[in-house]
Amino acid sequence: MALEITDQSFEEVVLKSEKPVLVDFWAAWCGPCRMVGPIIEEISNDYEGKAVVGKVDVDANQEFAAKYGVRNIPTVLVFQNGEVVGRQVGVAPKATYEEAINSLL
Repeated sequence: MALEITDQSFEEVVLKSEKPVLVDFWAAWCGPCRMVGPIIEEISNDYEGKAVVGKVDVDANQEFAAKYGVRNIPTVLVFQNGEVVGRQVGVAPKATYEEAINSLL
């Protein structure tokens, strides 16, 4: 199950993680986000223990969406050592997200 990441937990969960982190910026009203959601959940299960996979609801948590220039959703950012090392805007196949994580493992 993907972690629910909030503005309050973002720094601890994402920026201080020693593992690669994949973060899905989404909103409940966003149709394409609902297409990406199940893919993110699968990846969360597939990479349990190897990477952190989480979701940020941009309606409730706007601070880090703004900080990282998330203007369109879904946007999936990949972090390593607190830095953005990958960005995917819009819906992409599961393999796209897996490649981003695998390149960091």
